[in-house]
Amino acid sequence: MRNRWLLVGASGVAVFMAQLDATAINVALPTIQRDLGIGPGLAQWAVLGYALPLIALTVPSGRWLDGAAARTALVLSISGFGCASILVGLAPDIAWLIAARAVQGTFGAVLLTLISLLATIAVRDEARGRAMSLVLILGSLGGMSGPVLGGLLIEALGWPWIFYLNVPVSVLVIAIGVAQLPPGGRPRLPDRAWALEAGLLGAAAVAVMLALSLAAGEGAGWIVLAVVAVPFMLMWRRLPGSRPVIDLLRAQRVAAPHLALLAEMTAVMAALFVIPFYLQGVAAVLPTQTGLAMLAFPTAMMLTGLAAGILADRWDARRVAQIGTVTVTIGLVLIIPMGTGWGPADLAWRLAVAGAGAGLFAGPNQAMAMTNTPRHLLGTAAATTSLARQLGVALGPALATCVWSFGGYGLQGMRIAVVLAAAMAAASMLALTWYRNPADRPPAASTKGGRRCPNP
Repeated sequence: MRNRWLLVGASGVAVFMAQLDATAINVALPTIQRDLGIGPGLAQWAVLGYALPLIALTVPSGRWLDGAAARTALVLSISGFGCASILVGLAPDIAWLIAARAVQGTFGAVLLTLISLLATIAVRDEARGRAMSLVLILGSLGGMSGPVLGGLLIEALGWPWIFYLNVPVSVLVIAIGVAQLPPGGRPRLPDRAWALEAGLLGAAAVAVMLALSLAAGEGAGWIVLAVVAVPFMLMWRRLPGSRPVIDLLRAQRVAAPHLALLAEMTAVMAALFVIPFYLQGVAAVLPTQTGLAMLAFPTAMMLTGLAAGILADRWDARRVAQIGTVTVTIGLVLIIPMGTGWGPADLAWRLAVAGAGAGLFAGPNQAMAMTNTPRHLLGTAAATTSLARQLGVALGPALATCVWSFGGYGLQGMRIAVVLAAAMAAASMLALTWYRNPADRPPAASTKGGRRCPNP
């Protein structure tokens, strides 16, 4: 007998694993740099090699999933991610490591897109808020706890074990997926159009991230480099494969949760990037105490997340998500003063306020986006929401660094960065206020390039 909540739980574990890898690598970079005998510039490509495929391949992966059997896609993505993880751990040099991380990111793009799709089709519509909350809470916990767990693994077993532990988790998720999902056919291989789309989106992402990075290190004038992304996006817009995405996001009831998600993730990641520098550089707090203070955010998010799913299913998803954005904004505004005498406890309770809001927002907002998407575009919607989340994860630290650099990397620059974060959180609140026309839905019929998602 099938237990679809078991599938939801397995999906949450899979996204926990993927997000843990994305953040734990930051703690491992100094050790990797020393072991492989490389400089900081090359070491950073261990992060970029994983992040860039995630951004470039998420939307094309969503369109591919619209025509793929769920079980086939799950086995393929998890198996590829697990095998790539082994290759990362075995890396004898930096070239091998970067290549293996790129392969890992490629399968990770499919996996992170697939998770929202599985959580959507696994349960009834009236339980979707709870399913989304559970999956997104586990994903957020993976991202937030990555530095802490990564540090423990590095000290006890060595940095490769951050990746080796993905193998038993992958086997567990595959076993549950095979048991809970009906058999699927052979996977449909991506075509040349898929590769062209990924290349254009990847080039645009590189241009934006490079502009922000150079602006922080070399001066604000480098921000104009982001304009290079425009022609790549215009070329992508002319591709037939862009039509399902454009048609989907033209609907206000789908676009609003996407905009809110992008703004909220950017806000949270910007603040969480700056705070450790404040605690260790200004407040002179030990790394262990910094990690404990930072755990206040995911802990509060976990405590409110499941309640948010229940409220979304029984009350109203939009109102719960709005309360979440208001709470996140309040928490970030409380952090702005960042006095020189603050300690870990002063920041921990403020982070808990913001984390509680993030828990209230995540699941209901995702449920809104998926509920208002036609079934034949569920894979596309899972991809676009995953892309919005990944862009927020990348843009938050980049924008915070840029603003912080304008303040001379001092305390005032940190405060301005948190002001920016609070403003982005307020923008997410405004995006959900825009969501109010119940008749505005994407077209029910398939558009160009769209494929009907098979029943689970």
